[in-house]
Amino acid sequence: MSEELVGKVKQMIIDALRIEGMSPDEIDSDAPLFGEGLGLDSIDALQLVVAMEKEFGVVVPDAATGSKVFASARAMAAFIA
Repeated sequence: MSEELVGKVKQMIIDALRIEGMSPDEIDSDAPLFGEGLGLDSIDALQLVVAMEKEFGVVVPDAATGSKVFASARAMAAFIA
């Protein structure tokens, strides 16, 4: 998996969640997206599922898979790859 894909995932997160004033470089690739990291919630997760399907054509089949996929930006990129 390339760092370029990780960067695209970070940009998708910013765009999908309409995070103002943040650049992809400000998101730690390995930091948790929920809780301590970016502090995302379940509504954000739904928006990210839709964005991943639209932008990358991948489907998150269930909540158990989703909890692994949305662990970090790098985990999302690995799932997409």
